[in-house]
Amino acid sequence: MKPSYLKWLLGQGSRQGLWSLPLFIALAIALGLSLTTQQFTSTGNLFNLITQAMPLIITAIGQMFVILIGGLDLSVGSVISLSTAILALGGPAYVLIPAVFLLAALIGAVNGLVVTRLNVHPIIATLSMQYIVLGVTRILRPVSGGTVPDIVIASVSGTLLGIPLPVFWGIAVLLLSWKLLHGARFGLHLFAIGGGIASGMEKVAHNFGVAERRNILLAYVTCSCFAALAGVFLAGRIVSGDPNVGLLFELDAITAVAIGGTQLSGGVGSLHGTVIGALVMALLANGMNLTNMSPFIQTTVKGAILLLVVGLQSRKKMGL
Repeated sequence: MKPSYLKWLLGQGSRQGLWSLPLFIALAIALGLSLTTQQFTSTGNLFNLITQAMPLIITAIGQMFVILIGGLDLSVGSVISLSTAILALGGPAYVLIPAVFLLAALIGAVNGLVVTRLNVHPIIATLSMQYIVLGVTRILRPVSGGTVPDIVIASVSGTLLGIPLPVFWGIAVLLLSWKLLHGARFGLHLFAIGGGIASGMEKVAHNFGVAERRNILLAYVTCSCFAALAGVFLAGRIVSGDPNVGLLFELDAITAVAIGGTQLSGGVGSLHGTVIGALVMALLANGMNLTNMSPFIQTTVKGAILLLVVGLQSRKKMGL
């Protein structure tokens, strides 16, 4: 019998998954960078690291809600780009910001309906939506530019009481996502649905009175709205709309969620694990930038990491 501390380290017997190992990896990367590069521990770089990590943290948390039910959402990158394009249209903030989230909710609802009602595989459904949304985005904003509302820019840049504003973004997102995942039946239902799918008993949650289709649809809506929130953050950061700013965000988010211990088969995962996974990705990106590594090599490294973390999960449970 394995000691209890070893089971904790391996994430066995817990629906939170293996998140302790990624935490040690993140600490090791941070320690290594602080010892090998002088810039890493500078105030400017740490501020930049927080700002760079925040869109991925937000997107990965949204992606986690879908992965918990055994799904995937490949349209989040396009939703991010669409959000920046809408915010850069030059209209009033009280119109553009609600429009961003209404459209994101609509996109998520369509994804959920296609998956639940038409029985289309999540990868195919959301990949199709990715191209549809990307096309609309490039019609609205063929190249980067436009005028972003001042309130969006002000909410991202600067500090409050000496603390960078992105930190407050992170606190707000964590509180909201914790409420959804642990402070409401919605999160419990997601774990139940995903656990049944992972174990090969797709209808077990339904047999216990869980409205599967409604909760799956809401998971996709939640994921899309979190992507829109990441788009708002990015629009304030780059001060423009950009049809390409969300490129590959979907793969980075999936990688972050998988690194954080969430099983792609569904039913196992945690909020803190997802945040840790996103921080690992951000630290790796920051370290590669500090060492002037080629962007093409960085993309290769990210792809290799995704292949590794997915390969370590049981293929029988994934159903992909």
